[in-house]
Amino acid sequence: MAVVKAPPLLDQLCFDLYAASRAVTAAYRPVLSALGLTYPQYLVLIVLWERDDQSVSDIARELQLDHGTLTPLLKRMEARGLVERRRDRVDERLVRVRLAAEGEELRRHADRIHCDMKSLLGLDETAFAELQETLRAVTARTSA
Repeated sequence: MAVVKAPPLLDQLCFDLYAASRAVTAAYRPVLSALGLTYPQYLVLIVLWERDDQSVSDIARELQLDHGTLTPLLKRMEARGLVERRRDRVDERLVRVRLAAEGEELRRHADRIHCDMKSLLGLDETAFAELQETLRAVTARTSA
């Protein structure tokens, strides 16, 4: 029986995506750590800075996370004073999340963090937009 050779690691797109994701997340770590945030907490804050007072389901959908992952994260954020959770007034089955004072206060760092990360990548605006477009296409095609 002939041995079938698998393509080498450096020819694997999955590895490139994995390595890039880990590297970018690690680049965020020092600045977020100084603010007392984890990367997933930062993503939740970004979603709420865009549109405050959302259901847990809406946040989960936006971040492509399941409730089992998001709920403990939100509980930790609430304990820290970053967000507030409460039952929806109309539909008590829903839990709504909104920014608390500390979460709102951290918004002032968002633009600097975003610009620092763009600068770190060393891409001009066109290349940055093209990279985002490509990554979003990959996500859409593999999520269907």
